[in-house]
Amino acid sequence: MIPLMGFAPDADVTTPGILTSCSNLIPYQNGMEGAPEPATPAATPVLAAACIGAAVVSKLDDTRRIIAGTATKLYELASGVWTDVSRVAVYTGGVDTRWSITQFGDATLCANRSDVIQRSTGAAFADVATSPKAEILFTVGAFVMALNTNDGAEKPDGWHCCAAFDDTSWTPNLATQATSGRLVATAGRLTAGMRLGEYAIAYKAKSIYLGQYVGAPTVWNWIQVPGGEAGCVGKEAICDIGGAHFFVGDDNLWIFDGTRPVPVAEGYVRQFFYNNSNPAYRYKTICVFDRQNNRVWVFYPSLGATSPDSALVYHITSKKWGVANRSIEAALNYVANGVTIDGLSAISTTIDGLSSYSFDSQFWLAGGKSMSIFNTSHQLQSMTGVSVASSMATGEAGDDDQVMALNKIRLRYAISPAAATAQTFIQQNSGEGFTAGATGAVLDGKFDVRVSARWHKATFTFTGPVRITHMDADLQPAGGR
Repeated sequence: MIPLMGFAPDADVTTPGILTSCSNLIPYQNGMEGAPEPATPAATPVLAAACIGAAVVSKLDDTRRIIAGTATKLYELASGVWTDVSRVAVYTGGVDTRWSITQFGDATLCANRSDVIQRSTGAAFADVATSPKAEILFTVGAFVMALNTNDGAEKPDGWHCCAAFDDTSWTPNLATQATSGRLVATAGRLTAGMRLGEYAIAYKAKSIYLGQYVGAPTVWNWIQVPGGEAGCVGKEAICDIGGAHFFVGDDNLWIFDGTRPVPVAEGYVRQFFYNNSNPAYRYKTICVFDRQNNRVWVFYPSLGATSPDSALVYHITSKKWGVANRSIEAALNYVANGVTIDGLSAISTTIDGLSSYSFDSQFWLAGGKSMSIFNTSHQLQSMTGVSVASSMATGEAGDDDQVMALNKIRLRYAISPAAATAQTFIQQNSGEGFTAGATGAVLDGKFDVRVSARWHKATFTFTGPVRITHMDADLQPAGGR
């Protein structure tokens, strides 16, 4: 049997094992599986307004904070309530404002480019008086790094770092090593940034800079990374996949491990992504790494959309792609509190009601991490629910000179679906266009679909959870000329 190669609409349609389209079907290590449905964690109310940035951060005593921001407020989820932890004056975010959130020791720091950096160690946030306004914040070594800044003057290509081991001190001083600078070797503003080991990585739309700590007086030495015009389209279009960054650029999707960026979508989904994402709003792309399942979710605005409503899913080790479209406001890795027997009634009053959650899900584990979203109703949801429905379309099989009889199709399942159907399509000569052929339901583990033509392809629809590893078609010569 032929192993499934994943969603690859850019590949030659006759490549064995590829899927030319799919819906709610994502890769796992050995094949493709139905994508989980969003599930609302117990005792998690709706946020007061649209979420424009969220994170789970850990303090030095391993306690966690779940922070979410709106245009005017910062909130913390505690004891089943979104508590307002904003400063006294409301924040002044605009249409495109997004919060950047990082943790430095016991201090949680937030930036939105419209206000100075906000700081909290557990109580309400307050201004860091000496800090700049910043688009991007992240922690690296003994410092907090701020990119795309305003320190009284607009510096879209500017960077600042706080004093060594002191996130409250940002005034440039040789003794404390608080300093700033600009990255001007290439054009444009800084669009994204993230720590990579001991290095600080700063991205523009078409370039990458690597910053290395060198001590006083320079403090940080920046070099431009070789790699053509690889860069990042937006500050959330990037995620840390463990020892490397996955990010979306103007012309490809990339992985960068500190040496050179490597394209990962070429020949698979690159053309599909740029044909189907809105170029005017591509900077709103959100990438999040589902570490438990080794998958990157790339949420992006489709053509005609102004916010993320579609998603490609990439499996890091198998290098396969899938599709699981969702409309979201923000994404994060949620850390569950876990569930006890006594607490089951808060989730469902019946055993049957618990079926919305996969029983091997991280949802049930204290400290379990699950990729999560804020939906367009401002509700935090974890991607731990049971798959409901999915579908896929194969590539094309046949011969230009020989009529082939398709007698049956067999799929090999790791988890078989509750129900499945197949629809075949046939074409006599390449380029003429396919027409619907025979349909089939499962019979003895196969689909009986007797139809003859030079070229064949099929679509499958699945109900309930499914995992598919291989497929095979019984094609026999039926004549030629």
